[in-house]
Amino acid sequence: MKTRMCKPFLFLFVLGFIVSFQSFAQKTSFTTPESYFGFSPGTDRKMFDYEELISYLKKLDEESPRLKLVEIGKSPMGKPMYIAFLSDEKNINNLEPLRRINRELALNPSLTDAEREEMAKDGRVFVLATLSMHSGEVGPSQSAPLVAYKLATADSPELTGWLKDVVYMMVPSHNPDGMDMVVHNYKKYVGTKYEGASLPRVYHKYVGHDNNRDFVILTQEDTRAIARIYNQTWLPQVMVEKHQMGSTGTRYFVPPNHDPIAENVDAGLWTWVGIFGQNMQNDMTNAGLAGVSQHYIFDNYWPGSTETCLWNNVIAFLTECASAREATPIYVEPNELSVGGKGLSEYKKSINMPLPWEGGWWRLGDIVEYEITSTMSILKTASLHKEKILKFRNDMCRREIQKGLTKAPYYYVIPKKQHDESELVDMINLIRSHGIDVFTLKSDYLLNGRQFLAGDFVVPLAQPYRALIKEILEKQKYPVRHYTPGGEMMKPYDITSWSLPLHRQVTSYEIETRDKGLEADIQKVENDINLAGAYPGDFKSAMFSVNDNAGFKAAFIALEQGIPVSRLTADAAIDGKVLPKGSFVIQNSKKSSDTWKIIQDEIKIMPVFYNGNEELKLEEVNAPRIALVETYFHDMDAGWTRYIFDTYHIKFTVLHPGEIESTDLSGKFDVLIFPDDSKSMLMEGKWGRNGQYSMSRYAPEYVKGLGKKGLEKVLTYIDDGGLVLSWGQSTALFEGLHKITKGKEKEEFQLPFRDISSSLQKDGLYVAGSLMKISLVKDNSLTLGLPPEIGIFSRGRPVFATSVPIFDMDRRVIGHYADENVLMSGYVSHPEKLYDKGAMVWIKKGKGQLVLYGFSPQFRASTQASFKLLFNAFFLTPVQN
Repeated sequence: MKTRMCKPFLFLFVLGFIVSFQSFAQKTSFTTPESYFGFSPGTDRKMFDYEELISYLKKLDEESPRLKLVEIGKSPMGKPMYIAFLSDEKNINNLEPLRRINRELALNPSLTDAEREEMAKDGRVFVLATLSMHSGEVGPSQSAPLVAYKLATADSPELTGWLKDVVYMMVPSHNPDGMDMVVHNYKKYVGTKYEGASLPRVYHKYVGHDNNRDFVILTQEDTRAIARIYNQTWLPQVMVEKHQMGSTGTRYFVPPNHDPIAENVDAGLWTWVGIFGQNMQNDMTNAGLAGVSQHYIFDNYWPGSTETCLWNNVIAFLTECASAREATPIYVEPNELSVGGKGLSEYKKSINMPLPWEGGWWRLGDIVEYEITSTMSILKTASLHKEKILKFRNDMCRREIQKGLTKAPYYYVIPKKQHDESELVDMINLIRSHGIDVFTLKSDYLLNGRQFLAGDFVVPLAQPYRALIKEILEKQKYPVRHYTPGGEMMKPYDITSWSLPLHRQVTSYEIETRDKGLEADIQKVENDINLAGAYPGDFKSAMFSVNDNAGFKAAFIALEQGIPVSRLTADAAIDGKVLPKGSFVIQNSKKSSDTWKIIQDEIKIMPVFYNGNEELKLEEVNAPRIALVETYFHDMDAGWTRYIFDTYHIKFTVLHPGEIESTDLSGKFDVLIFPDDSKSMLMEGKWGRNGQYSMSRYAPEYVKGLGKKGLEKVLTYIDDGGLVLSWGQSTALFEGLHKITKGKEKEEFQLPFRDISSSLQKDGLYVAGSLMKISLVKDNSLTLGLPPEIGIFSRGRPVFATSVPIFDMDRRVIGHYADENVLMSGYVSHPEKLYDKGAMVWIKKGKGQLVLYGFSPQFRASTQASFKLLFNAFFLTPVQN
């Protein structure tokens, strides 16, 4: 059978598309996408930006009674975000009653059979589609006007029949900021030698591709706007997130996913996901769209993507389309087509790809057609099974609550008293933002031999979102699966640990027995938790414990506002409360009133107020002048670091590697930070290893690295008294033999550490993005406010071995992997290889210091337990020679 898509098809596709709806459109004079934009979406080398997209949808909203555009929030850079509701006119006029039906079906287990039947009849299947969250994956958002026009103007009995049963909720761009960045960058170079050059930054204010890793911790404004749709406001029954993938593999991925899958997600949800996926495979293949694959590459074990709503009982899945070079066509030779890994080992006809694509031209227009066809298939399936899907949503509500009443665990109890109270507050409020009910004990209660206190928090699992409660509060244990019995393990697509209590060092107890007395002694938390009360009218200083991450935040706010801040150099007892060494003392004065307003608004714990009655041992601290090294190459870890810094009011300057050689580092900065990025990218501005590099996809002005002179500048900065913080792959910059120029002489030296992770991996070590236990040295400036052991997020590299230094160097191992029970959550093979190995090292060279982390201390803003290891470093005192 000859497959399509080997030559341009767009003209015929759009012509047929317009003709099929000509009669209805002529009657009502709807504005076509082509007439509005001046080109048909999907045309080679043509794209519209976010503002143009929304402007068109607003125009269509004015013209069509089937479309209603509703604002749902703001992007991180302040752009309004929308849902385009597309359905039958009657449904559009009755969205609020339909929303109430959604809510009852999703959250009310006590509906009578008659009520369920009536709601299944009167309700509609709400299908949420989020488009192009990864903004370089342009096709889904570029197809949005055509989908909207088709649904808003159709008069075919089949399609209008679907719209009677279904409300399509299209988020036309999940990432408005990134969409504009990518489209404007493309337009900058289109028609030039560098057409299709990659965007020289992350396509988001902060996190780039990692916006699809944020749906547990909900740090980003756009993430929260999307999550509210499925867990609090509209509660759709079906969700699809539309992506793109590489150019030389299959053309399209539809569910089912490959193993492993999440064990906390009910089997019925996986079955429904499979039904939608199989129908897409059938409909797309029947339409002649070749290369559609299933059971390929993408597992569905970890939450964090938009599909996290699976744990909220939504039938949720993703699609992935092969990419062009944004709007630039590419030609793929048959010999360049390949697959590998999960689900497909050869690019051949198989049960997981029954109609292979044969190669040829691949265009944005092809992507647009695949997206329109897959979307219509989803709507058709939702319509065909309308009543079953609506009843299933209520079945899931009943089923999950029944599990919570009959199957362990029954509750998570989280004591109010914690080492870091601020992380307790943030965690409880985060749990509530997922649509989960949290309760407090009304009185002291003895449970399973453990005494809990009035005010302690209780999260019962007898709730509709039981699967999500268990997933985010338990310790993770990766479900090991193999390709063949006893054969190679299926490795996870992403990380294997996300436990909120463990990642935040918050004590939580999983209760394995049901206790009706406990259930009678709890009351629901109705509002976000705030442990801070009213501040007194007059006080000399406010003291924030170093144990609390929020204490650092309060100090950074004060420093940002120019208010004097000191740290305790010894423990202090104030009004019966002991504040440990390193705690912050913020002075009060008439000019600091605005600062206290900011602190009271953002800090949800109560400080200790000091009026000068006790003698304190203090050391004043200053705001550090920080330079953050960020490459142009979609540097997500640097982006997460920027997010943390902005959230904590930490002032910083971004330096690109190529700028370092010409920058006065010592004159401008106290701290130089190298986040997790490869040595080759930092040094050469290219991907590569062992001297072999790949060609850059960026315009030449963005590919300059540190180079040898830039690295020597950094090393000289350290030698002269500077402080460098480096973690992950960037620590390789500082390994091996180095030379710096001192006057007329060259000094050669080797810092007293090396990365031994490669040899450990050869011996069988494999850490699958897990939470690992490290032991910390006591009474060290870098470990102030931390317990003796914490969890850090590790991929098992780098791992440090130190050596006895010579000349003007020294070193201390600040944290090492524990010698037993090193795995706290996730998966590791041969954990014994890590026992006692270095995870964090402090190094002295000349007058300066270098702190090396074998992990990202701020990993995706989700490892609050290790934040202090970063924050404390900002206040290291200069080396005394």
